[in-house]
Amino acid sequence: MMKSNLNQKNKHFFFYSVVFVGILFIDQVSKWLAVQNLPLHENVPLTYFFNLFLTYNKGVSFSLFSNSSPYGPLLLSLMSFIISLGVLYWLVKEEDKTTKFGLLLIFSGAISNIIDRVFLGHVVDFLDVYYNTYHWPAFNFADSFICLGAFIIFTRIFFNREKEQK
Repeated sequence: MMKSNLNQKNKHFFFYSVVFVGILFIDQVSKWLAVQNLPLHENVPLTYFFNLFLTYNKGVSFSLFSNSSPYGPLLLSLMSFIISLGVLYWLVKEEDKTTKFGLLLIFSGAISNIIDRVFLGHVVDFLDVYYNTYHWPAFNFADSFICLGAFIIFTRIFFNREKEQK
């Protein structure tokens, strides 16, 4: 019985490790390709609602705090790392597999963006969704994984509350 439980934990750890490395790979390679192939601050139209648009984000989400001091990227990296440790702690302690997967997506995306901040001093963004003249702020795959993870967790919380109320 003990060995079976240990094998199950090893399978889960392996799965989470593969997802983590896969997200880092997808995000970091896509950013590298964007930097190598896209002109900085120029739209490359793909569809009527989607462009590639290379930009460097020195702030947090939506370029908030991007005009801070030269220590900004370091402070943002440190703050992101501390928050990521909190997410990792929750991930390790969480029992619900769906919530755990959402946390894994958030953690993986956050770490990939931290890698950018530490090694580049900014986060590479290159995906641009828009409608007419209204553009969503440029983002990357790590941001998408973070949002997807948050959506999974919020959905899980919402549906669990709905079940408890019945």
